[in-house]
Amino acid sequence: MMGVDPWLDAILLGVVGLLVGSFLNVVIHRLPKMMEQQWAAECADYVASQAPAGNPPAPADAPARFNLWTPRSRCPSCGHPVQWYENIPVLSYLALRGRCSDCKTRISLRYPLVELLTAGLFFFCAQRWGLTPTGLAWCGFSATLVALAFIDWDTTLLPDDLTLPLLWAGLLASALQWTSLALFSSVMGAVAGYLSLWLVYWAFKLATGKEGMGYGDFKLFAALGAWFGWQALVPLILMASVVGAVVGIALKLASSLREGGYVPFGPFLVGAGLIALVWGPQVVLQTILGALGL
Repeated sequence: MMGVDPWLDAILLGVVGLLVGSFLNVVIHRLPKMMEQQWAAECADYVASQAPAGNPPAPADAPARFNLWTPRSRCPSCGHPVQWYENIPVLSYLALRGRCSDCKTRISLRYPLVELLTAGLFFFCAQRWGLTPTGLAWCGFSATLVALAFIDWDTTLLPDDLTLPLLWAGLLASALQWTSLALFSSVMGAVAGYLSLWLVYWAFKLATGKEGMGYGDFKLFAALGAWFGWQALVPLILMASVVGAVVGIALKLASSLREGGYVPFGPFLVGAGLIALVWGPQVVLQTILGALGL
C-alpha cells in the first residue's frame, strides 16, 4: 500500500514518528549521561598515567553498563521497571494519567510532547515528499534536531554524536540528489555556517573576555547550512537570534534565568531550522523583515 495513498503514507510515517519520538526521549535523557561517564573515564585514565611508576592509584570500580539500550527504563523516583505496555507512545501516558503506576509520581509532560512533535514532523515530511528518500531524509533531519534542542536546553551540550552525523547527512543528501540543493551550495553552507559563528565567538571573546557560545553551536549551524545551503544562513540566524532574544528577555523578566544568566542558543537554531523546513528560509526572512518594518 506504500505510495498508493499519500494520506495513508503520511499517517503511517506519523505512527513511526511516535515510536521514534519515544526513542528520542531515551536519547535526550541518556546521551549526556553517557558523555559524562566517558569524560570521567578519560579523567581517571589521565590521572593513572600521571601517577608515579612505583605508586599506581588504586583501580576504580568499573561503572555499571549504561547506554541507550541498557539498563531498562525505570521510574527515577521509585525504580519501578517500565513495562512494555507502560511505554506505548502517548497512549500509556494517558492511561497512567501522567503518573508512575507504582509510586504515583508525576511523569513529565515532555515525554508525550516529544513523541507528538516527532510524529507531526514525520507526518509533514511524508505529506510533502511521500515515502521517498527525500521524505525519509527530512524525517531523519527533524528527529535529530528535536533531540539536539532538548539536550541543549537541559545541559547546554550539543553532542558531536548528533551534530556531525547531521552535517555529513546533509552533504550526502545533496550529493545523492535527495534534496533540491546543489552539492556546491551544501558544502558552502556548511563552511560558511561554521566559520560565521566561529568568528562571532572569537570577536565576542576578544571584546569581553567571555565565551558567548560553544563549539557545538558552530557545528549545528554548519549542519543547517549543509541542509539548506549558504543562501539560507542569514534568514536562519536572524530567526534564531530574534526568537532567542525574546525568550531570554521573557525569562529575565520572570526571574527564570538559570545560574549565570544564560540561555542556550542551540534550541533557537533548531527552531529556525524546523521553521525553514516547513515554510522555507526565504519566507522566514520576509516575515522577519516585515515584522521589523523593512
